[in-house]
Amino acid sequence: MAKEETTILVTNDDGIIAPGIRALVNAVKALGRVVVVAPDSPQSGKGHAITIGTPLRLDQVDLFEGIEAWQCSGTPVDCVKLARAKILHRRPDICVSGINHGANHSINIIYSGTMSAAMEAALEGVPSVGFSFLDYRYDADFTLPQQVAHEVTAKMINTKLPAGTLFNVNIPVVDASAYKGLRICRQANAKWVEEFEERIDPHSKKYYWLTGEFRNLDEGEDTDVWALENGYSSLVPVQYDLTDYKLKQQLISEWKL
Repeated sequence: MAKEETTILVTNDDGIIAPGIRALVNAVKALGRVVVVAPDSPQSGKGHAITIGTPLRLDQVDLFEGIEAWQCSGTPVDCVKLARAKILHRRPDICVSGINHGANHSINIIYSGTMSAAMEAALEGVPSVGFSFLDYRYDADFTLPQQVAHEVTAKMINTKLPAGTLFNVNIPVVDASAYKGLRICRQANAKWVEEFEERIDPHSKKYYWLTGEFRNLDEGEDTDVWALENGYSSLVPVQYDLTDYKLKQQLISEWKL
């Protein structure tokens, strides 16, 4: 795929003014024609939500020098759908999402708006990738994530990938001297142990604040969590077919249906 032929859709879930999306634009702008379509406000944790029953709005904005950019009133998935239907009028050649402020490794992919935006593009046959940086600070240094995003995107453009390819890439918070490079991994078996902290508002009404602790139940050294804890960026090839094929065969055999 030649550079001048490549249309790169850039999106995210942190909102169009987030530093991470600016870093992502800078990472990929030399690789093709970049078009940005991103939410007009933060949409973290929206997963694969779409907007139904409420009008969606698109406004062109001048935020990235020389780059066509639009802000959308909807979710990250809405952004991808509208980008194809109303801005590009075709599928992009590649979709990159992020760079998210915070981790999207292991089970976090289920909740992630960053990854759901990339997944929506993958559902349309577009090679797609979500990038996340384990630094939650708004003023985080995106130098390393920008380098990783450029490396992975360039490899994707220059590799013949199956339709619907989807990658989940997470980048650790490490000094440049301690960074060990990119590692291809599987998703760790990990979960959130959640609690709802009960509080009282000024009107004496109860409300609840979600809290929790992340627990890695996986001791494997081929997981995304292990890689990130050991100075690597993790790349997990992701599929959106949720069928449990092993159990399917067991049921066919044992239930005699």
